[in-house]
Amino acid sequence: MPEYSLVYTATFKRHLKLTRAKYHSLIRKALEEQLQFDPTVPTRNRKPLKKPMAIRAEWELRFGPKNRFRVFYAVEGEEVILLAFAEKRGNRLFIGGEEVKL
Repeated sequence: MPEYSLVYTATFKRHLKLTRAKYHSLIRKALEEQLQFDPTVPTRNRKPLKKPMAIRAEWELRFGPKNRFRVFYAVEGEEVILLAFAEKRGNRLFIGGEEVKL
């Protein structure tokens, strides 16, 4: 099975900086474990989006404490393009510190 390379977009890095540093290693580990192999195989926490987002994301990965973190990504060839990082607080979703309606 091929190994996919993770491509961190500038937007994704900016979103990540808004997340508390204590979660950064957890986030990196989850991305490597979940997305380097079979990023387009649906699982309980990895799903194709029902409707495409404005940021061109096709997939969503959920992880972290109470599944509070979301990564929106697309797959092109053997690259996983990390497009947005979000945090779920209650029933509200925040990308880059701003609430987003899905």
